[in-house]
Amino acid sequence: MSEFLLYPAIDLLDGQAVRLYKGDYEQKTVYDADPAAVARRFKEAGARYLHVVDLNGAKEGSPHNRPVIEAIVQASGLPVQVGGGIRNGDTLEALFALGVSRAILGTAAVNQPEFVREALKEYGEKIAIGIDAKDGFVAVNGWLETSSITAVELGCELKAAGATTVIFTDISRDGTLTGPNVAATVEMAEKTGLGVIASGGIKETGDLLELAKYRGQGVIGSIIGKAIYNGNIDLATAIRDVGQTVTGGRA
Repeated sequence: MSEFLLYPAIDLLDGQAVRLYKGDYEQKTVYDADPAAVARRFKEAGARYLHVVDLNGAKEGSPHNRPVIEAIVQASGLPVQVGGGIRNGDTLEALFALGVSRAILGTAAVNQPEFVREALKEYGEKIAIGIDAKDGFVAVNGWLETSSITAVELGCELKAAGATTVIFTDISRDGTLTGPNVAATVEMAEKTGLGVIASGGIKETGDLLELAKYRGQGVIGSIIGKAIYNGNIDLATAIRDVGQTVTGGRA
């Protein structure tokens, strides 16, 4: 039976755990000055994988929070996937040297396709692609710009280049607690053949159970951010409920 994993998120800005509203750097909420402590809490709640975004890196094009990322890896002992500002091979090597399990390439997938193809060739499944969409089109550079390629078109190109996993975010839902864009997430999975991790808008455990229904079509997990931090979702309970649904075949 297809698995559906939950990825609690730690977004880093200036060394702190924060959340943005719709990707707006001017609309941030600081949740914890010690991201490593957040990682430990997530592990204690039963998380099996962590999702980390270097927001400074996403905006400026080179990672700024490597010491914090290393602390998260060491404190949690969990596999950690990291995105934000990964635009060259040296940065990839540095992150993997810190113990990062998977690197997420986003803007580079549009602006540096040759680098992404080489990364996929060299690292295989240790590379995930972050496709962030605004009105169906791919957004880049910390969501500050929108490209002319659609999310599905980019997904198909990357599948052909060897990608296996994509993290799909509907920017209009991110940080809003308005529910995920289930239709667009399923479309991405079905039309590209990629394993899709949903991101953006998760409000409650019911959203996760709804997404888990489509694990047979390639929706393999979901990232949860703001809903954990503000108490809408209890991570331990969500992990239990989703796990029971998946193994029990009730989804």
